[in-house]
Amino acid sequence: MVRAEGVSKSFGSNLVLRSISLEVQHGEVLCLVGPSGSGKSTFLRCINHLEEVNAGRLSVDGELVGYRQQGTKLYELHPKEAAKQRRKIGMVFQRFNLFPHMTALENVTIAPSLLTNKKNGPLKAQAMDLLDRVGLADKHDHYPAHLSGGQQQRVAIARALAMEPKLMLFDEPTSALDPELVGEVLDVMKNLAKEGMTMIVVTHEMGFAREVADKLVFMDGGVVVEAGDPTQVLTDPQRERTKAFLSKVL
Repeated sequence: MVRAEGVSKSFGSNLVLRSISLEVQHGEVLCLVGPSGSGKSTFLRCINHLEEVNAGRLSVDGELVGYRQQGTKLYELHPKEAAKQRRKIGMVFQRFNLFPHMTALENVTIAPSLLTNKKNGPLKAQAMDLLDRVGLADKHDHYPAHLSGGQQQRVAIARALAMEPKLMLFDEPTSALDPELVGEVLDVMKNLAKEGMTMIVVTHEMGFAREVADKLVFMDGGVVVEAGDPTQVLTDPQRERTKAFLSKVL
């Protein structure tokens, strides 16, 4: 589903990603872990072309992300073309970014109502089903200000699912939540994984990574330091840098 080949990204003279290569198969859950500033979130943003790569290439479901190839050269897509391509890649951020003047139901329906040909009735029915999937059908008429942080993040997940994505990206989705609210968001993500959704998750929740991920990748300094089976990496890491990091978070 996702293939990164020698992906590099810099901001000015700061090289944030250094020739990242990895693959995620259909239906797999990949968890990215590592210290702050290691390039995890930047890599996630490159996957849906919110950030342009400076070298290498990324493809999702066999389609080059953000570029088209002509001969041996790559040409960046027009922003409208890139936005259209991005519709099938759902993303959930640290901050919920819900529209404060819209109810939970309206937040879920706004994107498909503007970007698809679906009628209002079916859209509302689909949105209610999605809110039910995240345990919030009874909150459909609530505004974000009247929802807890965990509830807002679950609405954000439902909103991302409303475009029927083939890939879901999660950028530390629980980092802005009070500890007691983390579990309700992780439970929704666990259910998505059981349903076969392909997911890439940047997280500090090692228990979640151990339980749900098919592959765990530890990044530091913009490179993949270690990757493999989550249980193996967490219990018997092979790299000293991985051991040092895990000794502080486990």
